[in-house]
Amino acid sequence: MNDNIVLTEATYYIMLSLYKPQHGYGIMQQTEQLSGGRIRLAAGTLYGALNALCEKEWIVPLPVQAESRKKEYQLTAKGLQILRNELDRLRQLVANGESILEED
Repeated sequence: MNDNIVLTEATYYIMLSLYKPQHGYGIMQQTEQLSGGRIRLAAGTLYGALNALCEKEWIVPLPVQAESRKKEYQLTAKGLQILRNELDRLRQLVANGESILEED
């Protein structure tokens, strides 16, 4: 697996919101909430991102329940590893920034 993958902020929050299975509208709401309102996804943007994440096999759609029209998605093991790698990368960025900026 490529360890040099860098996620956009929107992709990071979409994947983070899929730590537990979620449908599209729930992903949109949780992404906005987690990002403090910085990320507000339009439906077309979200579903384009979900399709791309499915193609990369970072997430998978769950079987649709007969009584529901809502399509849910969840992280795959590969997606969870990508998300963890990104979190490690972000921690390193913060640590490096703090070590330099706190020298003053």
